[in-house]
Amino acid sequence: MQRNLPFIGALVFGLAVFASMTLFTVDQRQYAIIFQLGEIKEVVKEPGLTFKWPLIQNVRLFDKRILTLDSPEPERFLTAEKKPVLVDSFVKWRIDDVHKYYISVGGDEMVAKTRLSQTVNAGLREEFGKRTVHDVVSGERDKIMDEVQRKADADMRAIGVEIIDVRLKRVDLPPEVSESVYRRMETERKRVANELRSQGAAEAEKIKADADRQREVIVAEAYRDAQKIKGEGDAKAAAIYAGAFGQNPEFYAFYRSLEAYRQSFKNKSDVLVVEPNSDFFKYLKSAGRSGK
Repeated sequence: MQRNLPFIGALVFGLAVFASMTLFTVDQRQYAIIFQLGEIKEVVKEPGLTFKWPLIQNVRLFDKRILTLDSPEPERFLTAEKKPVLVDSFVKWRIDDVHKYYISVGGDEMVAKTRLSQTVNAGLREEFGKRTVHDVVSGERDKIMDEVQRKADADMRAIGVEIIDVRLKRVDLPPEVSESVYRRMETERKRVANELRSQGAAEAEKIKADADRQREVIVAEAYRDAQKIKGEGDAKAAAIYAGAFGQNPEFYAFYRSLEAYRQSFKNKSDVLVVEPNSDFFKYLKSAGRSGK
């Protein structure tokens, strides 16, 4: 029995080596392609332990996860106005058909990225060429990304790649264009401000003129009402005076004479030069005779 131990050990070792050469594990994040004599024999998409024939078959693994293609430098595109813009973007993609992917690009990720970059750049160039600077900066960015993603996905399906998303991180104007654009924007803002100031001044003058007109109307109406009330008061006063005069003309004449005396001799320094027989002293004379 002891003489058989080396043989058993060699057998176990041989079985282990054979198992390692025939069995391999596919991770859930991977695809596997089994090649037989350089040709694709089988594509393994499900994770787990898989069998292959040693020596005549070999395995190559491919990433199943979503990958990112990020442009190292902003790309320059022309808008519909022939204005250059600098665009910084990235693409999310993954291998959808690993068999087609291997046939098309030989399973080389760099080759796939190069083709993907060319496809996305061509789509962006086409979409930017249809739109103005305002549209690509703020107005239609979402629409641009959706269109580029759709077209790139349709093109890259031919090599077994699915485009998940295309995003524009930043869209800027080149320095030589930014300054002129800012100056034009500043001029436009000043024009709008001046226009608004002119409109405000015109509206202020209109309000002021309307207020002045209303003031004149109010003053005129108030003066009219005051004159009317004053006239009515004078009429009533005259009627009262007339009534009183009609009831006792002699008393009324006497009362008016007293008022005249009071106004004439208000101060001690007042001097009045009249004839002694003047009607002004009528009631003074009468008063003296009645007292004797």
